[in-house]
Amino acid sequence: MQYMLLLTSAPEVGPQPGTPEEAAEMGEWFAFDQMVKDAGVFVAGEALHPVETATTIRVRDGRTVATDGPFAETKEYLGGFYVLDVADVDAAIAWAEKIPNVGYGSVEIRPVFDVSAMQ
Repeated sequence: MQYMLLLTSAPEVGPQPGTPEEAAEMGEWFAFDQMVKDAGVFVAGEALHPVETATTIRVRDGRTVATDGPFAETKEYLGGFYVLDVADVDAAIAWAEKIPNVGYGSVEIRPVFDVSAMQ
């Protein structure tokens, strides 16, 4: 089963860009990447650019409206994701507990819906 791990945190917590703390945490991210790859559970994963670079698209009454930034005002923003292929949600939780920003952010775990199974 595949699970998406959505990584969120508030921009004012955690290491700030360009600091020695950020450089140290990047080493932890690279180590986590290698762990999930070595374990054979890695399907995909990427970091996202800051929330200020987001564009939200909505279509209402046939009209497209583009808004700069995220659609929802929240305290935490999506910063990246992993898709892991593991046996069950307990295994996904075990991996999520090892993600470097879990101590100051959060990891939402969602099963990936296999649309191809509907065809």
